[in-house]
Amino acid sequence: MIIKPEISWEDFEKIDIRCGTIVSVHDFEKARNPSYQLEIDFGDLGIKKSSAQITSLYKKEELIGMQILAVVNFPKKQIANFFSECLVLGVYGENKKDVTLLMPSLPTKNGMQVG
Repeated sequence: MIIKPEISWEDFEKIDIRCGTIVSVHDFEKARNPSYQLEIDFGDLGIKKSSAQITSLYKKEELIGMQILAVVNFPKKQIANFFSECLVLGVYGENKKDVTLLMPSLPTKNGMQVG
């Protein structure tokens, strides 16, 4: 396993990771790999959209109401006909396809920042 290059504390502070609650999930038919289109409530930051390749481990109905962690300060990224506004965080499984979502262990106010 290779560790990525060391970064400074200032580099880390540039990443804005927030807690949000998934409020809607739709199949992303135009994505190259099986994906969902998510809408996530980040409290005062509002609702942000994201595309996530999490279909192998999660059913749409179980994602509704789930709290997750996401990077909210990346630029928008176009994926097919969809604009992703945040990056949902997860851990890749050994097969590099299954993704386990990162989430707070206790209920957390939407929009709270990881620090």
